[in-house]
Amino acid sequence: MAFEGLADRLQNTMAKIRGKGKVSEADVKEMMREVRLALLEADVNFKVVKDFIKRVSERAVGQEVMKSLTPGQQVIKVVKEELTELMGGEQSKIAVSNRPPTVIMMVGLQGAGKTTTTGKLANLLRKKHNRKPLLVAADIYRPAAIKQLETLGKQLDMPVFSLGDQVSPVEIAKRALEHAKEEHHDYVLIDTAGRLHIDEHLMEELEQVKAIAKPDEIFLVVDAMTGQDAVNVAKSFNELLGLTGVVLTKLDGDTRGGAALSIRSVTETPIKFVGLGEKLDAIEAFHPERMASRILGMGDVLTLIEKAQTNVDAEKAKELEQKMRTASFTFDDFLEQLGQVRNMGPLEDLIGMLPGANKMKGLKNLQVDEKQISHVEAIIKSMTAAEKINPEMMNASRKKRIAKGSGTSVQEVNRLLKQFEDMKKMMKQMTTMSKGKKKGMKFPFM
Repeated sequence: MAFEGLADRLQNTMAKIRGKGKVSEADVKEMMREVRLALLEADVNFKVVKDFIKRVSERAVGQEVMKSLTPGQQVIKVVKEELTELMGGEQSKIAVSNRPPTVIMMVGLQGAGKTTTTGKLANLLRKKHNRKPLLVAADIYRPAAIKQLETLGKQLDMPVFSLGDQVSPVEIAKRALEHAKEEHHDYVLIDTAGRLHIDEHLMEELEQVKAIAKPDEIFLVVDAMTGQDAVNVAKSFNELLGLTGVVLTKLDGDTRGGAALSIRSVTETPIKFVGLGEKLDAIEAFHPERMASRILGMGDVLTLIEKAQTNVDAEKAKELEQKMRTASFTFDDFLEQLGQVRNMGPLEDLIGMLPGANKMKGLKNLQVDEKQISHVEAIIKSMTAAEKINPEMMNASRKKRIAKGSGTSVQEVNRLLKQFEDMKKMMKQMTTMSKGKKKGMKFPFM
């Protein structure tokens, strides 16, 4: 998870004050010292930290906390509210033009993941908002930039407008907009050139593209792992172009996350999206309140529900529930369920969205081995249709065949069969118990 170190430090600090019936000024001072250290270690801009501590301290020793029945909880509430505010307060939504197409200009330095992010964002607009985007290849300088965008277009089955690398980016933008209007595209995403550093020629060209394309949004793509440099880059681009939003990439990496907490304050530009992995659907809208919740270990149930709604088929879920009730759950159902959960993203990320998951024994720092899940899938796919319905028919030679076919061992096959059997027993018990409850039966633990 992003902000891992910061989250751990802050959660430990909050735990010390949570249950206090009385909170003194000295307690608040001690806590603020810890919070300040945690933020500075996470690479948050020094001035941003100073202002944040000042605001929290003033509120934490004010009337709303001291006179509260649960002062410890109130202090945590204040920290969460101020952390949310620091990251932008409310979610900043993507623009929609009154006269389509809505134009988004993607800018940033080389190596921040701008081209890939352009593809990811177009994919999100199509999947979540039912839009018809057009990708525009306007980076004529970086070798293979156009080819990269065209490959992404193929992977996503999405049109890419390109005039090669011998036409000026200004002309490409102009012709792309004409094409978008003719083809009734409602979003145009222009992938512009980046450099390894900010230079005059780059900025001049971007200003010319801006003048001709009249973008509704100018998104700066920044690598969250570059720390304070990301803040300086955002500042420079904002001064020259007037940014409307920031997209932070690699927020899932081993990053201290300070850039995300600093960019909004320093540039007053909202973080609109965050990239959370390599896959083309690994991007999501940035919700300051949800991120503050995650950092403070309060979970992020809303994002979890949204992921489930997007990736889990409601009809199939209903059917599955019925099968669980009647204990007619097969390996085919299990495989389908596994696929739907995998579509929601890495399992450790999903677990991290559960409130208090980091405090649950065995769940803290859980690393789910994707290879292990692939082994399970391979074992099930190596079974015959009859074996998937009746695992009881498995004998030694069948298990040997399945192990060979899936590239696993007989022990792994046995382990999966046992886990599956245990799961079916548990489902049966739960069904029996719920029926028993209806009949007025009492269970000692219910």
